[in-house]
Amino acid sequence: MLPHWLSRFVPSLDALLTVAPIALLVGLAAAALAAHLRTRGVRTAYTRKVFHFTIFTAASVIQLTSGLGGVVVFGSIVALIVLFAVWRGAGHVFYEALARPGDAPRGTLFIVVPLVTTALGGVLSNLIVPAWAWVGYLVAGWGDAVGEPVGARWGRHRYRVPSLAGVPATRSWEGSAAVLVVGAAAAVIGGLLAGFEAGVALRIGMAAGIAGALVEAVSNHGLDNLTVQVAASMAAALVA
Repeated sequence: MLPHWLSRFVPSLDALLTVAPIALLVGLAAAALAAHLRTRGVRTAYTRKVFHFTIFTAASVIQLTSGLGGVVVFGSIVALIVLFAVWRGAGHVFYEALARPGDAPRGTLFIVVPLVTTALGGVLSNLIVPAWAWVGYLVAGWGDAVGEPVGARWGRHRYRVPSLAGVPATRSWEGSAAVLVVGAAAAVIGGLLAGFEAGVALRIGMAAGIAGALVEAVSNHGLDNLTVQVAASMAAALVA
């Protein structure tokens, strides 16, 4: 017998049969959209986050409707899609939609590390505050997805953040503000759709958005998918 905490991560046959086709469809559609935009000349700062936004949003919906087992199925299939792009490497259109030019020559590292930290963030959130993990998905998925493009387009006040493998990394106050505002809005919308009263949804959203933005501002480049998820989920649990 598996321990209860571990058995929660094992999907049921019903979750596998129900979610797997949806995961494959959503994952491939998100990858195709990001790749198409890249071929049309859209910058990687945007194409990467189109995929990011779609996957995190879908994960939150699946968590609320199918439970943790469904998210495990979804995340596993999406991970395989990303790893396929990594296997194909530079020149493959989806790989180019994910690999930031600024991360060269460590482009592959900064695809794989966020993939792993996203999974770890989901695991930790579901272990610490399982009822609120979906909030972390939304704040990380929406807030972080908007923060990088906003910083790339309008960021004028930049600050350096720790990074991995010696790749220099900066963020901007404009981007961090976008993480806060959009992350909070996403959590509020999610709370309303989940059936919470408006006041509760607003309280949860504001706490999660602020926590996510503060943690994102100081997190290592490549690790914020983990830290933002956990911080936002814990903040939601504390104020609910």
